[in-house]
Amino acid sequence: MEFQVWAERYRPQKLSEIINQKHVIERIKAFVKDRNVPHMLFAGHAGTGKTTTALAIARELYGDKWRQNVLELNASDERGIDVVRGKVKDFARMKPLGEIPWKIIILDEADALTQDAQQALRRTMENYTNSTRFILLCNYSSKVIDPIQSRCAVFRFKVLVDEDIKKYIETVVAGEKLKIDPKAIDAIVYLSEGDLRKVANLLQASAAMKEKITEDVVYDIASKAKPTDVKDMLDLSLKGKFIDARKKLQEMILRQGLSGSDIISEIHRQIYSIEGITEEKKIQMIEKCGEYEFRISEGGNEVIQLEAMLAQFLLVGKK
Repeated sequence: MEFQVWAERYRPQKLSEIINQKHVIERIKAFVKDRNVPHMLFAGHAGTGKTTTALAIARELYGDKWRQNVLELNASDERGIDVVRGKVKDFARMKPLGEIPWKIIILDEADALTQDAQQALRRTMENYTNSTRFILLCNYSSKVIDPIQSRCAVFRFKVLVDEDIKKYIETVVAGEKLKIDPKAIDAIVYLSEGDLRKVANLLQASAAMKEKITEDVVYDIASKAKPTDVKDMLDLSLKGKFIDARKKLQEMILRQGLSGSDIISEIHRQIYSIEGITEEKKIQMIEKCGEYEFRISEGGNEVIQLEAMLAQFLLVGKK
């Protein structure tokens, strides 16, 4: 079989197949059934089904001719006013194929459009309403100007829950006949943070690396810190065992090749589950995470900054 990214191979084709977004899909189905689709704005976390929903709408409206009636653009690549004045207007002027009297323009990452491009898009949406419907996709609807939002029906997509992600993993595992440990499934769910694209990519990369997918393989592929390693490091520093905590840190940075930002992100997630310390101390640790993450982003040496942060955690533990 020709190579194909699993995220695309297992993409739902129909609105009824999209998981964990019933609050959105039921409303959209009513629009599609009446053949009266408004301009729409899909907002939400990456990998929650926004693009899949837009493409499913096109398939159900146009059938086999959906590709000829859909223009899909990524605003993060083509974000200037020239794109709106050029590609978008040219496509909007063309006559649609089939019974539906209008075409669809899917504009992904619409929150990356410049202010000038958004103003131009607002006028284009007004002028070509009879021949074109716009579906704007974004992670942060607050970055889309109010005049555009007021012209759209806004749909907010929820982050996928763990049970739905596990069902998706089971579908891919069965379809690709993979061997996978239960702990590896839990690791993929944990690392994906509700993003199904990330789930599919982790599975595919792990399967290419080893015949049997284990927890260690998943974390190696993701280049992320293991929660158990980070938790052990935090426990050591809070107990005053700075040298042992530093050795654990050195192992993650030098042997596992993890970045300082990734380690801090995992530390931030683990702080909330630490037992035996007060809420006030957790707040102090979170504040230190923000401070040292900023230092690293400004060019500070990762090893020095992370060791300094561990020293601060040791002082928090002693108080």
